[in-house]
Amino acid sequence: MKLAVVGGGSTYTPELIDGFARLSDSLPVGELVLIDPAAERLETIGALARRILARQGHPARVTTTADVDAGVAGADAVLLQLRVGGQAARLRDETWPLECGCIGQETTGAGGLAKALRTVPVVLDIAERVRRTNPDAWIIDFTNPVGIVTRALLRAGHKAVGLCNVAIGLQRKFARLLGCAPGELHLDHVGLNHLTWELGVRRGGPGGEDLLPRLLAEHADAVAAELRLPRAVLDRLGVVPSYYLRYFYAHDEVVRELGEKPSRAAEVAAMEQELLALYEDPALDEKPQLLAKRGGAFYSEAAVDLAAALLGSGSGGAGTGADAGGRGGPSVQVVNTLNNGTLPFLPDDAVVEVQARVDRAGPVPLAVPRPAPLYAGLIGHVAAYEDLALDAALRGGRERVFRALLAHPLVGQIDAAEGLTDRLLAHNKEYLPWA
Repeated sequence: MKLAVVGGGSTYTPELIDGFARLSDSLPVGELVLIDPAAERLETIGALARRILARQGHPARVTTTADVDAGVAGADAVLLQLRVGGQAARLRDETWPLECGCIGQETTGAGGLAKALRTVPVVLDIAERVRRTNPDAWIIDFTNPVGIVTRALLRAGHKAVGLCNVAIGLQRKFARLLGCAPGELHLDHVGLNHLTWELGVRRGGPGGEDLLPRLLAEHADAVAAELRLPRAVLDRLGVVPSYYLRYFYAHDEVVRELGEKPSRAAEVAAMEQELLALYEDPALDEKPQLLAKRGGAFYSEAAVDLAAALLGSGSGGAGTGADAGGRGGPSVQVVNTLNNGTLPFLPDDAVVEVQARVDRAGPVPLAVPRPAPLYAGLIGHVAAYEDLALDAALRGGRERVFRALLAHPLVGQIDAAEGLTDRLLAHNKEYLPWA
């Protein structure tokens, strides 16, 4: 089996390699191609990947290239984990929105729109190359904003599934708190990428005993601390929002915080330099502990589960659901895929993040609890923004950018949308030819 990773020079990649090595029975990778234009960085990551695999006795061959066409040729699956503009662009995305009193964040709000505008055309070009070279390959998108990027891929007719690590991270957290094996728990995970709520935590799969009341009664303080939200919020909602909901539920507080401390982008950029220095050590043959602070926890496990299900390898898997005891083959897991009536208040071609049955034919969403109006209203609002954001990414134009910003619930005011539009275009001219 051949896998290709576009953005293989990312400091995330050793996490992914570690997962391939540990879970080789689920996903028997014979060849792994890391694709990235940053040659020196790519060679450092590639050498570490070989050492990690060798340490664990994994036979896969690792190659590196800057040539997308050559790298994806013959691949069974292509993972996308790229960042157009690098950490420098992320730093800008987290900075200029604050000048208008709005959240500066890389995947939501004005910064998230900037990232979508830069990213969608590049991802679509890569996907077309994959289709020309190997039309049967699955594209697994981990590139943010996952919902918008996945919708772009699916609208263009690509075999694509979006992947995020929020659900698997919460599943692991809940399992520790409840004293369960992760595979025992099925999350009623409902919403859009980076806009989700856990409406149930079920033992044994869909329809199983709901442990959410027990989780909140016994462990609400620990869950609230993880989300950086007051416990009172969980008590009032009776569900668990993802940590991205803090940008909506505590917008002004977060804006103040972001204006008073170094940005996450600056922290990550410094961490990446430290990681790359570690990766260059020829004696290092495992992922360093520092990588856990970089983000992307359980990314490798989620990626292996998804790829194994899509490619039909292994012998049944649990993913972030609970329908089997191992990995590989058909499984239930949280993915980003077409709505197709799953949330009846959204268009069928919206991309939702929910539990789905995944096999070689792709994901099919399971029936999910209908979210209450408190959540459905925000889901519908952000879904409408994502539709406008994708239109702006595909067709360009200042007015389309303005309309997307005006529609976003974290903006929503004409003066703010005007100021953000000017700043977004000024900071992204080199990536937006039409600007």
